[in-house]
Amino acid sequence: MPVAAESLINVPIPQGVHVTYVDRTLNVKGARGSLSRIFTHPRVEMSVAGGTIQTRCSLPRMKEKALVGTWAAHAKNMVVGVTEGFQCKMKIVYAHFPMKATVDRKTSLLRISNFMGEKLDRQARILEQVDVRVDGDQVTITGIDKERVGQTAANIESSTRIRGFDNRVFQDGIYITQKPVRGGAND
Repeated sequence: MPVAAESLINVPIPQGVHVTYVDRTLNVKGARGSLSRIFTHPRVEMSVAGGTIQTRCSLPRMKEKALVGTWAAHAKNMVVGVTEGFQCKMKIVYAHFPMKATVDRKTSLLRISNFMGEKLDRQARILEQVDVRVDGDQVTITGIDKERVGQTAANIESSTRIRGFDNRVFQDGIYITQKPVRGGAND
């Protein structure tokens, strides 16, 4: 079976984005903010040269070749995040008890009141650099880091998980209707 000599992926850097790679840390600055991430592996290398972010590995094994692609995807998401941002949409669903969701910016929590008629509020943690807006039964999550936007959506969805009931009948909750996609970060 032939072995690939090198695995190399280039991510283009658009105009207006400043990228540095120092001490295994990739820093990306753009119009919407800045992101930083540490990339460490003994055989996989990353560099910034000629308007591109290069991720490479010489004589890669399967896992290392996959890691080259993963690092390139992370770098691309960082570039997209600081230029366009990411947006995720969720929907509040209830059958009998009208649920209310409010954002508490002081404590970085989304409070869900009257879920299934419960007296105590349920809470979901909102991560840093993420903005959550509630408009009727729509929840919009925006930010420059795709992973934080997705994790905040997962926190909200899991906070309304129903235990001890048949989930085919009791479908109340807050559900992701659109996963994190480009665009929509607040200006």
